[in-house]
Amino acid sequence: MREIFLFTIYIMLFLFAMAILRNGLFNLTGERLTNKLQSLTNTSVKGFFTGMFFTALLQSSSAVMVMTVGLVSVGGITFQQSIGIILGSNIGTTVTAEFMTFSIDQWILPGIILSLLIIISRNHIIRHLGFALLGLFLIFFAIEGFKSLSQPLATYDFFSSILQSIENHNLYAIFIGACVTGIIHSSTATIGIAMGFIAGDQLSITAGIALMLGSNIGTCVTGYIASLGAGREARLTAYAHIWLNILGVLLFYPFIEELRMAAAYFTADEQVQLAHASVIFNVICSLLVLPFIHMFTQFILFIHRK
Repeated sequence: MREIFLFTIYIMLFLFAMAILRNGLFNLTGERLTNKLQSLTNTSVKGFFTGMFFTALLQSSSAVMVMTVGLVSVGGITFQQSIGIILGSNIGTTVTAEFMTFSIDQWILPGIILSLLIIISRNHIIRHLGFALLGLFLIFFAIEGFKSLSQPLATYDFFSSILQSIENHNLYAIFIGACVTGIIHSSTATIGIAMGFIAGDQLSITAGIALMLGSNIGTCVTGYIASLGAGREARLTAYAHIWLNILGVLLFYPFIEELRMAAAYFTADEQVQLAHASVIFNVICSLLVLPFIHMFTQFILFIHRK
């Protein structure tokens, strides 16, 4: 039971770290971020790069999706303009997973202490920077916790059966990835947990990739919740996000092994392979749709015409 309790604590710590990292970065830019999001999306290509940049900056596609849905609901941007932002945000969110592959074990504790010292500064810019750094180092700390607990947790029958099912059935792994992400509202956390189990040799890279694909579906939950009661165009934006990710997963499902091989081409480290696979998946899916945004818009309007 001790391991399960610690695992829960590490998940909560990871989510807390993501929140303070996001808030620290957001407070450094203030409302200018939302204003820029509105002014730089008058074309699909601009929206694409804007969504990618702001998501990488905030380290959260969910945060950008909530802002996008909000802008659509008040008429700041149109539903079609929002699709470019969604495509870009799907790529921008992979930056966090790539960050998590860096090995900075010896710097985690000094980094946390330094961040806490920076936070007490009276200068609000420096203080918010301190919060962002604290969140970043706590993310690495939580991942180390996942790694240390992967083997002990595998001795529990419950976790062992789940891991075995994930290994044997890619569809089950996708389902678990979607459910976990939908519950904790963070695809990055799901990928971080998968990295920990891969590092502990309790999960294969193939199963990790299937979990990552599912997490891309689960991350749509936050945007959908934000769209409830926000008007038809805002709901269409949420539906577009859902359909983009579901269609992307359906496209890549038969090629999970090929996706693994493509990621392995760049590195032998399986943790890094998972991050690279996330980048490859999201880049290809977004670039395939980008030239056909108008057609995709019509598809969403047809499917959700009522």
